[in-house]
Amino acid sequence: MEISLGELVARLGGELVGDATIRVRQIASLEAARPGEIAFLSNPKLIAALASSEASAFILSPKAAGLTERARILTPDPYLYFARAAQLFNPPKRPAAGVHPSAVVASSLPASVSVAPQAVIGEGCEIGDDCIIGAGCVLGDGVRLGAGSLLHAGVKIYDNCTIGARAVIHSGAVIGADGLGFARDADKHWVKIPQIGRVIVGDDVEIGANTTIDRGALDDTVIGNGVKLDNLIHVAHNCRIGDDSIMAAMAGLAGSTVVGKRVMAGGKAGFSGHLEVADDVTISADTNVTKSIDKAGVYTSMIPLQSHADWVRNFSHLRRLDAMAERLRELEKKLGAKES
Repeated sequence: MEISLGELVARLGGELVGDATIRVRQIASLEAARPGEIAFLSNPKLIAALASSEASAFILSPKAAGLTERARILTPDPYLYFARAAQLFNPPKRPAAGVHPSAVVASSLPASVSVAPQAVIGEGCEIGDDCIIGAGCVLGDGVRLGAGSLLHAGVKIYDNCTIGARAVIHSGAVIGADGLGFARDADKHWVKIPQIGRVIVGDDVEIGANTTIDRGALDDTVIGNGVKLDNLIHVAHNCRIGDDSIMAAMAGLAGSTVVGKRVMAGGKAGFSGHLEVADDVTISADTNVTKSIDKAGVYTSMIPLQSHADWVRNFSHLRRLDAMAERLRELEKKLGAKES
């Protein structure tokens, strides 16, 4: 849909500063926005991106009103306003009532493609030569599947996602489901943010059984060439994994994590959101990555197994660590004073 800023304010509220006749067709991030789109600023760390953004209009807090001369809608909670606007521009897709056909029409695919009778392929899909699509697979509308790819039984790929050539995707994998995108309103209710990005998977990628990769909220979630993901891995929305990285079972990436090339992550490694990991980093199993890593190397944060009694005793020391450190600093000062 396309709507003027005046109409948008009439529907959702807010104070409009600028030309009410400007029309916008979609909401986007500051970095990816194009003319004809509206972007929002809720994180002060992104102020620099506001100046270079190509958006036709912005959603800002009143305190940020002076950061641009372009058209802007002022609201106390830009993130919540973004959620409401995203719902307006992206109403949920509802399938027609009835039973979906249980098989595709073979003539719509290359002759070299093998499709099990129970698979379902949506409208506008592009399937490369020599693909194998197993029983119970579901490809949403507009999916692109590169040549020579193998989908084992029960793979689900949501609308408009792209899978590169020679992919191997194991049973139960879900590519392109919604990420955990919600804003909270004044009454503490959760307002769903439509997830309008895609998942883009490169060439020669293998994705393990029951692994899930969420579509981007605004921009795309991107899996680079040659990436290998084990079973039961979760990749949240807007993450990016660099070429030839590999992750073992139950690793998890929170939203907007950017992982470099040739990164290796052990089982149950966890990555907090909005951080960056440099190329050629190795993360040990069970490690929690809570801040960005800007240098190649091996990183570990796990605590070795110990008896419960030992853990309780050691943890009691950790609780007093600040006080102990302060006492040590005072002792060093006294010793330094005596030496002088």
